[in-house]
Amino acid sequence: MPVHASLADQVAVVTIDRPERRNALNPEALEELHAAVVEAVDAGARALVLTGAGGHFCAGADLTELEDVGFTQRLAEVLRHLAAVPVVTVAAVEGSCLGLGMQLALACDVRVVADTARFAVPVAKLGLMVDHWTLDRLARLWGEGAARHLTLTAAVLDADDAWRLGFAQERGGLDDAVALAGRAARLAPLTQAGTKQGLGVAPGDDAAVSRYEAAFARAWASDDLTEGRAAFTERREPRFRGH
Repeated sequence: MPVHASLADQVAVVTIDRPERRNALNPEALEELHAAVVEAVDAGARALVLTGAGGHFCAGADLTELEDVGFTQRLAEVLRHLAAVPVVTVAAVEGSCLGLGMQLALACDVRVVADTARFAVPVAKLGLMVDHWTLDRLARLWGEGAARHLTLTAAVLDADDAWRLGFAQERGGLDDAVALAGRAARLAPLTQAGTKQGLGVAPGDDAAVSRYEAAFARAWASDDLTEGRAAFTERREPRFRGH
């Protein structure tokens, strides 16, 4: 199977496994990736690590199997779903993180980057364009200067660039990403899910602001808040349950 997943200690690890294509995604692999994310959250994962097999994260879309713009439309749906899942998502990036691979990394909450990582959005080499959602996240997470460099000049940036510009939150490999996800999985899930909603609010989106305010109210009225306060007073680790 081109994508496989595991779940342990409430941390899901979803692996793109097409090493012969440097984990480039075709339509089948894209659907399996989406299904793996859905199943992990439904199974109770509180954090999710996205990684690639064979020393590469994802080298983009498998252009040998793409025939029309329908793939990009489905990709947009999958990316938005990944960005919106109510758990912490961590991209464990090594080797190639190109095109669609960059989009997957952009959709995750945090990124752990190995020294071998290389980043590019080579659309200008192919005559393609990415959607506005991708451009917006690229500019916000890399900075507008780097976003223009990546898209307009087909620049290739490395792990040092990702760290210097703030795209990478930690440096290391898959084990480091899983450890980070494990720490996140022990924190308050209502807080994390609500905060993700707030960070994703677009200017002028009153409905999204209302959803964030509802999440804010749920967190302040939750049993988890009571547990967090008790754990702080008793100097112990809290046991959050998400309600």
